[in-house]
Amino acid sequence: MFQSFDNVIDPSVGSARCAALRRELARRGLDGFLIPRADAHQGEYVPPSDARLSWLTGFAGSAGMAVVLAEEAAIFVDGRYTIQVREQVDTAVFRPMHLIETPPSEWLAGKLQPGQKLGYDPMLHTVNGAKRLAEACARAGAELVAVDGNPLDAVWEDRPEPPLGQVRVHGQEFAGEAAEDKISRMAADVRRAGGDAFVLTQPDSIAWLFNIRGSDVSHTPLPLSFAVLPREGRPQIFIDGRKLTNASRDHLEALADIAEPDGLTGALSALGSSGATVLVDPDWAGDALASAVLSSGGKVKHGADPVTKAKAVKNPAEIAGARAAHLRDGAAFARFLCWLDGAAAAGGLDEIAVAERLEVFRAETGKLKEISFDSISAAGPNAAICHYRVDRGSNLPIPANSLFLIDSGAQYEDGTTDITRTVAVGEVPQDQKRHFTLVLKGHIAIATARFPVGTSGAQIDALARIALWKAGLDFDHGTGHGVGSYLSVHEGPQRIAKTGHAPLEPGMIVSNEPGYYRDGSHGIRIENLELVTPPAAIEGGERAMLGFEPLTLAPIDRRAVVAQMLSAEERAWFDSYHARVLRELGPLVDETTRAWLEVATAPL
Repeated sequence: MFQSFDNVIDPSVGSARCAALRRELARRGLDGFLIPRADAHQGEYVPPSDARLSWLTGFAGSAGMAVVLAEEAAIFVDGRYTIQVREQVDTAVFRPMHLIETPPSEWLAGKLQPGQKLGYDPMLHTVNGAKRLAEACARAGAELVAVDGNPLDAVWEDRPEPPLGQVRVHGQEFAGEAAEDKISRMAADVRRAGGDAFVLTQPDSIAWLFNIRGSDVSHTPLPLSFAVLPREGRPQIFIDGRKLTNASRDHLEALADIAEPDGLTGALSALGSSGATVLVDPDWAGDALASAVLSSGGKVKHGADPVTKAKAVKNPAEIAGARAAHLRDGAAFARFLCWLDGAAAAGGLDEIAVAERLEVFRAETGKLKEISFDSISAAGPNAAICHYRVDRGSNLPIPANSLFLIDSGAQYEDGTTDITRTVAVGEVPQDQKRHFTLVLKGHIAIATARFPVGTSGAQIDALARIALWKAGLDFDHGTGHGVGSYLSVHEGPQRIAKTGHAPLEPGMIVSNEPGYYRDGSHGIRIENLELVTPPAAIEGGERAMLGFEPLTLAPIDRRAVVAQMLSAEERAWFDSYHARVLRELGPLVDETTRAWLEVATAPL
């Protein structure tokens, strides 16, 4: 099994660990310290050796920051985690704060005193992040101080060793383009941007560029590493050599010079000493890397990671792989839904049992590499926590006459999947059916959207919310995120959200997942992955329009739908989608599942 349900930290340990950190800060002459959730790569998943925020506070979410001062401490999380943080963290030690409404920089500006020194680890904060924090300190008359050696690491007893996940070559039949050609394309981008070299800090960029995959973090096949991509000549990749097999070493040596990770700052200093202009992405690169260039006399120029956009637009091989992966995953998910229908009706199921059973169905495909994230298996009030993660302490039985939410995904070598279904168990209360149908209307609005070239996700995000808004409701997360190709299940730059300003382009994959959450009662989310389709003419129209093709294939529970709330066009989409689900999945499943599928996909 790929998901653990036991890694819960007792919130009571936060007091002792915070006290130990304060003693270490006092020893170093620091008045406070910043503990981000990030590692040196700023990724969504961090290895246990870098899970500093979780170790200190108990918070297990994917985004956040703690600030420890001499007399008080706070933890900052966004709207996804406002409930979770109070359940996992000792709020007598760490005061929960909203990351967006009161950013750490604003809070610090009001808390720090003139002359105080606030420490930060410059590898764990981006260039732009460190700049905002330095400005906040300056407003208070305090100073932001880069530490040499993280003080939290000094008090972290039994800290795990860094990962040594094996690196594998990602075959061109899946990648669709030779690494040599990718490197040439990206080097041209470096030249156009006016740089002598670009520092790549995101392991998914490095994995895509060099056609490799790793296993250093949970759920995403990342090789934790850095790279320097010059405008001309061979790149350098900085990776622990113990991760490389003979095959992956031979593959990389044909493309780049290989060095150990601790050689990165020296390489950047050498570039700086030569007067080079080094490009860094200020939203992703650690502040220490820019400082290494500047302190040695070089120039730093800010620019977006050129790989991010390139890997977001899937090539024909990656698109074919995504379709194949979703067909395989859809068949496994249909088998799961068929099983769940019978097992839930019989009673005795709980959240963990359901999540484990879904993994079994996916494993039985014979192609599963990993799950793509910890499954959100949520019954009743737990489903109202939109990024809930079940553990042995929170595990609830699945009650009759309720909605059950399952958000899960898989990693296959040909594609990454992510699907959410909210399932009716017994006779669902009418108000929950109404909420379900409002969410469904938002999902259909995105699925059927047509939009001109240049449209961003921010411009269509409201489509998912209009039905909810008219009812005085909303949800506090984005409507959709980008998805990688056997890479991160959360990938940029594209997203459907109020902050999703990157234009949607043909070949991008994005999720469509509006929701609704009533605290203490229930939660609803309906998610498909969508492929952005090329511009197509519309009869009688003047401009060709982009659109979406659903990649995800699985029934949406018609028993929770109030059919009268849907328009004729919405009902037509619903029935057409279900006809496709039956047509494509029917031949791939057993007779029992097919019979169930015929009922589940019957027209409204």
